[in-house]
Amino acid sequence: MSRHADTHRIRELVREILIALGEDPDREGLVKTPQRVADALAFLTSGTRTNLEQIINGAIFTQQTNSMVIVKNIEVYSLCEHHMLPFFGRCHIGYIPTGRVFGVSKLARLADMYSRRLQLQERLTEQISQAVMESIDAKGVGVMIEARHLCMMMRGVEKQNSEMVTSSVLGTFRESQATREEFLALIGQRGALG
Repeated sequence: MSRHADTHRIRELVREILIALGEDPDREGLVKTPQRVADALAFLTSGTRTNLEQIINGAIFTQQTNSMVIVKNIEVYSLCEHHMLPFFGRCHIGYIPTGRVFGVSKLARLADMYSRRLQLQERLTEQISQAVMESIDAKGVGVMIEARHLCMMMRGVEKQNSEMVTSSVLGTFRESQATREEFLALIGQRGALG
């Protein structure tokens, strides 16, 4: 896997797209658009060229606790792989450790890494929960993402107030209704995963 996006090639292709759309890529407002789009796409898909070890960077710490740890309202921005249009929203991550915990910012960075890809919300939710579970061998993990999809809002059915909710529960979060309910109550979503 390449460590860098080919922004030169993307720039050329964006220029061709502008022409195919009937635009003049040499007009003042569009002259720099191909480079801006190439740079934006390189950033928005940078998660495909990053790995989990880089993100965690050793920030897993020994801590003897079996209490639930939650980081909620993590902003996520991604590109739908079907139309390459943005979807965005909030991610809530909870886990029950088995003697190891994440540095607090690492859960947000983990969510960013997986969201900065051409993505499906369902896959994104699963990838985050699996990464948390496997990185610290947690007793259980719960992840919920609430997002709005521009592919539904700007085109197609054009539903402005629709929101997609996905969840992934592993370990004790899957096995215990009480654990799920505690997670939902703490993120302010009681009854959503019932």
